[in-house]
Amino acid sequence: MKSLETRHIEITDFSSSGPAAPEAEPSQEPRIPSSPSSKEPAAQPGISPPRQPEHVKGRLPDGHLLQNRYRVLGVLGLGGMSAVYKAQDLRFPNVTRLCVVKEMLNTATDPQVRAMIKRSFEREASILATLSHPGIVQVYDYFNEGDRSYLVLEYVDGKDLEALLLETPGFLPEAQVVNWAIQICEVLSYLHSHKPQPIIFRDIKPSNIMLDNHGRIRLVDFGIAKIFQVDQKGTMIGTEGYSPPEQYRGIAEPRVDIYALGATMHHLLSKQDPRLEPPFSFHERPIHRTNPSVSRELVEIINRAVEYDANRRYGSVEEMKRALMSLSSTRGITGTTSFGTPAFISSDVVALWRFACEDEVRSSPAVHNGILYVGSYDHNLYAINAENGKFLWKYATEGGIASSPCVHEGRVFVGSADRALYAINADTGRIFWTCPTQGCVWSSPRVAFNHVFFGSDDQHLYAANIHSGRVAWVFEAEGPVRSSPAIGNDAIYVGCEGGMVYAVDISGQLRWRFRARRGVTSSPALAEEMVYVGSQDWHVYSLDIRSGWSVWRYRTGGPVVSSPAVSGGLVFIGSVDGYLYALNAESGHLVWRYATDGQVTSSPAVDEGAVYFGSVDGAIYSLDAQTGALRWRFQTEGAVTSSPVIVDGVVYIGSTDRYVYALPA
Repeated sequence: MKSLETRHIEITDFSSSGPAAPEAEPSQEPRIPSSPSSKEPAAQPGISPPRQPEHVKGRLPDGHLLQNRYRVLGVLGLGGMSAVYKAQDLRFPNVTRLCVVKEMLNTATDPQVRAMIKRSFEREASILATLSHPGIVQVYDYFNEGDRSYLVLEYVDGKDLEALLLETPGFLPEAQVVNWAIQICEVLSYLHSHKPQPIIFRDIKPSNIMLDNHGRIRLVDFGIAKIFQVDQKGTMIGTEGYSPPEQYRGIAEPRVDIYALGATMHHLLSKQDPRLEPPFSFHERPIHRTNPSVSRELVEIINRAVEYDANRRYGSVEEMKRALMSLSSTRGITGTTSFGTPAFISSDVVALWRFACEDEVRSSPAVHNGILYVGSYDHNLYAINAENGKFLWKYATEGGIASSPCVHEGRVFVGSADRALYAINADTGRIFWTCPTQGCVWSSPRVAFNHVFFGSDDQHLYAANIHSGRVAWVFEAEGPVRSSPAIGNDAIYVGCEGGMVYAVDISGQLRWRFRARRGVTSSPALAEEMVYVGSQDWHVYSLDIRSGWSVWRYRTGGPVVSSPAVSGGLVFIGSVDGYLYALNAESGHLVWRYATDGQVTSSPAVDEGAVYFGSVDGAIYSLDAQTGALRWRFQTEGAVTSSPVIVDGVVYIGSTDRYVYALPA
């Protein structure tokens, strides 16, 4: 039962003269707590106690059977025209399957009001029936009995955030509130991108946000959610204090939910209940007035979310989520996935999204024009929306894909274990051509001089025309070519499993070769007239780009199959000994090294003063490039041999747990 401080505003425009003034009556819809033991919020000073609903005497008794299936176990909440019951679904006789039964008793005498109430209840059932997200309660059934309508919902074991706030002495931790807000953003992003039309929740507030016993956020009470239609005004429904000014005018669009989320965060952090304050007064009641421990960066995010002018707020919940993810307070949080499962234990960041393939992801992603391309051992090349992780298309080869794709002029080039290189339309996923070889293609292709260069296990380096796939020339190596070629001004540099590093000119003729003591799977990197490469003989080499002579070499504690990245005068490279190394590019002297709990075969990437890489220990790391200090660590459920790519502040990388991840840089 809601106390009177929760003023639910409902304005219906029945005439052409415009909406009426907001009512000051309490909501007639009860919230849905998950447990009968949940305590109702205590009445606050100066607030009258809640009215006893008129139909309480007519509530269903314990043991009452609905539809010969749902046995009422007790009351969870009561309102003026509705009740919420805890019930047992008897269709599962061998287990106790609990559910929530929401009852609507339509006693209105005005035909228009009666019809509106019925439409609202039916709308909630219809909206929930189309949704499938673990952050949203599931709907199981809908039926009528006499003058009462019933909605059967998933039972959530936990507490709402309003109850948690009241039970918490002092203030909630900033990191915890940010974590909740990020999860809410994920649910709202799902609703706002719902097809065929977006759904606006319109009533984000602590009492409508459940925290289940697994620490996952769930949105409840979709009674006033609305299908969004551009330029359409209608009934104003919301909770005073959490609703933005445009909602009073009957406008429902995505930025309404952004304002309410900001208001909710303000309440959770400051313990200033917006229902007891003048509306739209958040900027006059700064969070620091009551809770000076909140970071100024978070305060700025909340202040932007609760701007009076909708155009000054975040343009989308995805934009707000990215801002929240950039906070230092997101580090040290046990993350939750877009699917609501607590998979990222001991992680310091929360994934923006993750995409599930059907098998291991050892390929490194490529991002071009907002689309992420990545191969998987399930034989498929995937195209994924880089912003939200949504599937676009996939192309099936005849073998596993560990080769990393290359995108050029509308084509995606990628190799496969089925012994061929593929050229695929980047927009549609249709095949342009294939270039067959006599061995598996683990090498990642590179494009230059109107040709695509790649290696094969048949011990050859290939040059194929990008338009036709016709082979221009083939260079024979002394072992399988799994190294990916590096393209210079007039030559191609590549290693082979026979222990050689080659410089081949653009006509396919050998310029020089360097012999290591073991295989060279590592892909060369070029910088300042030098070629840097690792070898399975435990060494990292610096070779003169003109002659191939070794300028210096550095010995690690194990084989080196990771490929080097060069930035800021440093060479970054991993080793099977479990370390990522930073070496002076000129001298080869060790600057620092960072220890992981597994082999580092992933190749590092450097961006904005940070270096990113994966480890066989299942983690993805971000280190300060100059000092090697840990910035953050993200835990997956499989070895990470994929190498990261960073685009617009987002790190994309795969894992052998079958997922592709997008992480805030």
